[in-house]
Amino acid sequence: MRLDFVSDVTCPWCAIGLHSLERAIDKLGDTAPVVLHLQPFELNPGMPQEGEPIAAYAARKYGVGADALAARQALIRERGAQVGYDFRLRTHVYNTFDAHRLLHWAGLKGRALDLKRALLVAYHCRGDNPALHDVLLLAAAEAGLDVAQACGVLAGEAYAAEIQDSVRRWQHMGIDAVPSLVVNERRLIQGGQTADVYEQMLRRIAEEERRST
Repeated sequence: MRLDFVSDVTCPWCAIGLHSLERAIDKLGDTAPVVLHLQPFELNPGMPQEGEPIAAYAARKYGVGADALAARQALIRERGAQVGYDFRLRTHVYNTFDAHRLLHWAGLKGRALDLKRALLVAYHCRGDNPALHDVLLLAAAEAGLDVAQACGVLAGEAYAAEIQDSVRRWQHMGIDAVPSLVVNERRLIQGGQTADVYEQMLRRIAEEERRST
């Protein structure tokens, strides 16, 4: 099965969902072989490099007040802890366009998943700003990528068109929230599911597709 995991770096449910999906894939083993592709999505394409305080962002975008935001963050920390993430209290939401450009390049090197993990930890666990090139280069080093080459990617506009085209493609397919898991380019699983839920749904899809062939 082809799995396209559509996500953004600053989305906590994407971090939870990706970790759970990886565990589900491990459980599937050879019974339902998969190929995982990480796909970009920008939740906040107009966000400036310095970001926006998360309280102001939540109020502006979702109409969420301080109490509701605190409850959401507590739930996210609880779910994160269940999959091994030590989510900190995030103070800002940031632009992720350059992070997606670097992830595209890492994918060409076969290391997109390594870089994605490093970026998720940088933002959600350390509170780093993934719009800053120093943060992106540190994540590249942590992912075992060539930092000089990564610097070259970030210095120009490399892969900008590819990211824009990809995001538009997913939007045209009706995806407006992440994480979204697209199976074999025609079935959609939305939200940061648990490993058990992902496993059950993927087993069911694999069985249905085997019966239809």
